[in-house]
Amino acid sequence: MDRRAMRERMRRKQRQLRRRRIIKLVTYAVAAVLAVIFVVRGVIIPIAQRVGGGKPGETQEVQAEPVAADPNAAVRQPLKGQGDVSKVSALTPGWHEDENGRWYQNADGTYFAGGFQEISGVQYFFNDNGYIQTGWVTKGVNDYYFNDDGSYNPEKKRPLLALTFDDGPGEYTEELLDCLEENNAHATFFMLGQKVQEYPDTVKRMLELGCEIGSHSWDHQNLYNLDMDGVSKQFTDTDNALIEACGQAATVARAPYGNWNSDIIATVGKPFFMWSLDSLDWDLKDVELDYNSVMNGDLTDGSVILMHDIHQPSVEAAKRLIPDLIAKGYKLVTVSEMAEAKNVVLQNASYSDFWQSSLDRGAVAGYAGNSTEGSTDTSSEETSDGDSEGFEDGDDGNSEDFTSDDGDGTEDGFSDGE
Repeated sequence: MDRRAMRERMRRKQRQLRRRRIIKLVTYAVAAVLAVIFVVRGVIIPIAQRVGGGKPGETQEVQAEPVAADPNAAVRQPLKGQGDVSKVSALTPGWHEDENGRWYQNADGTYFAGGFQEISGVQYFFNDNGYIQTGWVTKGVNDYYFNDDGSYNPEKKRPLLALTFDDGPGEYTEELLDCLEENNAHATFFMLGQKVQEYPDTVKRMLELGCEIGSHSWDHQNLYNLDMDGVSKQFTDTDNALIEACGQAATVARAPYGNWNSDIIATVGKPFFMWSLDSLDWDLKDVELDYNSVMNGDLTDGSVILMHDIHQPSVEAAKRLIPDLIAKGYKLVTVSEMAEAKNVVLQNASYSDFWQSSLDRGAVAGYAGNSTEGSTDTSSEETSDGDSEGFEDGDDGNSEDFTSDDGDGTEDGFSDGE
């Protein structure tokens, strides 16, 4: 074989070797890319999935989107923790289920957690670990009910009641606080400044338990008999005593005997509270009668109940009715929690209930409707004498006038008794 033929043969051999090396390198590169894809798709994405609800492997065409503006909305986040490794086999977006419950995988490999989320037109609630919840769920001041399949049931509502106690604190108030704590219930205490000085630790405990601090004046004088400077002093002195006892002033107020007018409210500068159910415990002073007056009274969702924690029969009755009301499905809240739950921004006005009928007819100042947005003041237009139309002096904002000064410092038909 001549040299020219030999060189040509060697060149062909070298080209074949180069071609083989290139093919081998390309093969390795493709294998590396596939390996990366496998790791991402088979491990990382599944470890970034977990949101409650469907059946393993079930695909979901509708991609759920969180409502970022809603503080109660679920958030997207990757799975974390050793327990999430068990989900690496789930590669498809949609509903999945494991021993801990149902969860939802988004197409981007995240899961929903810690709030509400609508998926395919159905509202769910996901806990902080990404699993759907059933039964009652509390978010803020509101309770929501979710069916066995995790879907929200808007027709099932937990009615709210606001227990309020006047004229304390007193020697029996700690027993009442024990009962509230045991039952995870809240109440509002409209206290007298002179009594606050006697029981500062009791006042401090009220706040620690989530109860609300209210003012009932310094020494229960009829505000109709005082000038505005005297009215101001009654509530300012009480606020000072409260600040010294627990570090904060009263957030709400109640006038002795329920005697108030627009000038008094403007002077005090707080929301004033009447009541929709008077237990008459101040008059009855009998445990059984006090108990029955509440349990057999009008317990419409949104009611405000008047009692007194300075009478032992009243406290004993409250210790019975608090767990019984909860057993009947009621939630016991403060008046401000009630307002928030009913979408009412409290004004310097008078309130006696948060019934839906009162809200619907515009009798509750600050009602913003059924949405979370709206005006913070929905009270009626001002009349020429400066009083809100439909909210006359002594009127509680409902159709009946609950106070009528008869000259002796009490009101016809309604009295707080002390």
